[in-house]
Amino acid sequence: MSNGHTAHLEARQKEFGDFLRSRRERLTPAAVGLPNGFRRRTPGLRRDEVALLAGVGTTWYTWLEQGRDVRPSAEVLNALAQALQLDRAERQHLFILAGRPSPELRTTGPEHAPEALVRMLNSMSDQPAYVLGRRWDVLAWNEAAAAVFCDFSRLDGDGRNLMHLLFADESYRRLLVDWDDHAPLALATFRADSARYAGDPDFERLIALLMEKSSEFRTWWPRHDVRHQASAVKRIQHPSAGQLVFEHMSLDVTNHPGMRFVVCTPSKDVGR
Repeated sequence: MSNGHTAHLEARQKEFGDFLRSRRERLTPAAVGLPNGFRRRTPGLRRDEVALLAGVGTTWYTWLEQGRDVRPSAEVLNALAQALQLDRAERQHLFILAGRPSPELRTTGPEHAPEALVRMLNSMSDQPAYVLGRRWDVLAWNEAAAAVFCDFSRLDGDGRNLMHLLFADESYRRLLVDWDDHAPLALATFRADSARYAGDPDFERLIALLMEKSSEFRTWWPRHDVRHQASAVKRIQHPSAGQLVFEHMSLDVTNHPGMRFVVCTPSKDVGR
């Protein structure tokens, strides 16, 4: 192991320990359901109290705060996060400092685009843009997107879903000059996104519908291809404006798991 890697690991372990201590010191016994007991010399919980709440040994927890080379599992990190009452951002930070993949939060229920994002959409007159939910439902859009792609306001339910538009809406499909190239890549990206929602009835209903309506979807879905694609070039054959070329960029929306902000910037390159 190189000296540089060792130094990086030691710095991260120290940061991990400092973070644990800072979160421990901000909690009171009453906040976690423990008696105050005797007068405390330092603020917050004691190390043995956090260890008790997390179900780990006091000595082992002390080593974590001291930044020793101890590798807590994801289960232990979750227990510590719960014991220390960490919010989503703090939990993610804890996992990153521990060198573990951050757990993905699975959201359910209705989705709505944040008002600030809707205002941003409406201010973009020359760039078609829209917001996708976790299932790729089109949640919000601007006038430019409606003019280029379709009037989303006339669609509802599964019909206002990008996968449904791509595979089951003939008018939308005809817009895409490179549908044969674009569709399988989009499907592979959707498959990667949908993995965290396996078994979700809304996803299952959409997939069953597309299996029924699209022969290409029936052929490609069982292949289990996955891909993460944030940007691409999209060529549109518009019925009145002719061929349009856009640089397509997809951005994650902070604090809204699974939500994406998609912007299509006109490109000067009208060919390939």
